[in-house]
Amino acid sequence: MSSNYVRPLGVALCLLITTCQVDASPTNTTQSLSDQTSNNPNRPATEEPTGSLVLSQALALALTQNPELSAFSWESRAQEAATLQAGLFPNPTFNANAANFGNQVIKGFDGDVVTLELSQLIELGGKRTARIEAAAQTKQLADWDYEAKRADVLTQVTQAFIDVLAAQQRLALTQQTHDLANQTTVTTAARVQAGKVSPVEETKAKVARASVQIELMHARKELEAARKRLAAGWGSTTARFESVAGNLDSLPPPASLDSLQQRLSKNPDLARWATEITQRQALIAMEKSKAIPDVTATVGASKYLMPNDYALVVGFSVPLPVFDRNQGRIQEAEHRLSKAEQDMRNTEVRITTALNTAYQALDAAYSEVMTLRQEILPGAQSAYDAAREGYRLGKFGFLDVLDAQRTLFGAKNQYLVALANYHKSVADVERLVGSGMNETVADSQPEVSP
Repeated sequence: MSSNYVRPLGVALCLLITTCQVDASPTNTTQSLSDQTSNNPNRPATEEPTGSLVLSQALALALTQNPELSAFSWESRAQEAATLQAGLFPNPTFNANAANFGNQVIKGFDGDVVTLELSQLIELGGKRTARIEAAAQTKQLADWDYEAKRADVLTQVTQAFIDVLAAQQRLALTQQTHDLANQTTVTTAARVQAGKVSPVEETKAKVARASVQIELMHARKELEAARKRLAAGWGSTTARFESVAGNLDSLPPPASLDSLQQRLSKNPDLARWATEITQRQALIAMEKSKAIPDVTATVGASKYLMPNDYALVVGFSVPLPVFDRNQGRIQEAEHRLSKAEQDMRNTEVRITTALNTAYQALDAAYSEVMTLRQEILPGAQSAYDAAREGYRLGKFGFLDVLDAQRTLFGAKNQYLVALANYHKSVADVERLVGSGMNETVADSQPEVSP
């Protein structure tokens, strides 16, 4: 009797399966598994540097170990899985029912009817294609978001590296000032012992030295804080490197604002909007495809136990789009497309304004650095040397030396701040244009979607 059940069900299965399309993509599956293996978060972490650190090392560590960037990469892989899901066909439905088993005239199962059915939803109107396209565009958006976050992380690490380099030089400058204050205190004490100056001069020298000691303590604390901010760029809570190596005095002149504005299209925050618009259009197409009703095909067999015979059952069902033709969802998708177009325009204005602001800060920092380097620092150094020599010869008082010393080291500190501001402004500008500041349009690589 069991063979009598299996035979009609097998016929129904054959009829149903031949109407379904088989979608096998072993290449994509292999590639996906390969990508997940290469991006396994459980892989051994790269060993942190313990010696002198250069900028390229810091950037490499950030790209491989920054936790925020890793989170965005997982979102990209999640959208890849969503694209896979969007291409799958609906599952068939198996249905079984029995009739007449409560018949009071014919006892037992001799008069019963057992029906086995398979139903398959057949999507019409290009729903699957539209769904795959929308998912693929969403995946590209996730890739653009990853590129934007990647650029943010690289900019933050670059600026943190500049802060550490400037803090190191500021500490060295403050240490030099402290050594000179000690030397001046010793010299003044000797002159007081010799009766050449008043003991008040020695008190002033000690007060000046104590003030420099406070500045030295602040410089050390600032350096330690800057080191930890840099280490946080690759997800570390401690800074194991000894120092950073770089040259803040390298000062290439900034490119023109017009040439930078021509390269704004490489900014990932702006470039993503072309994909955003395409995705919105794909969502409209997907919602319009839903207005076309799907067909549910049914194939089965009914087993009549009393005459020991069976019959095939074939049917279909189609919803009638009388009330719901997905009008609301279509309008919603169209309105979101209009919103995306306005958001794109707003992003263009915002990024252009940000570039102009960053460029003004860059140009101001460059002018400040050049003025300090060419005029203020040489003059302050000459005044300090003259005051110190005059004090040694008894021609100037201690206040003259102290004032010249403060002016000189104040100018040197201002020069360090201006250098750091210039290089951090360069990083801001390069983030906005998506490439090196002095790279020309002709030298730029063609724009490629992530």
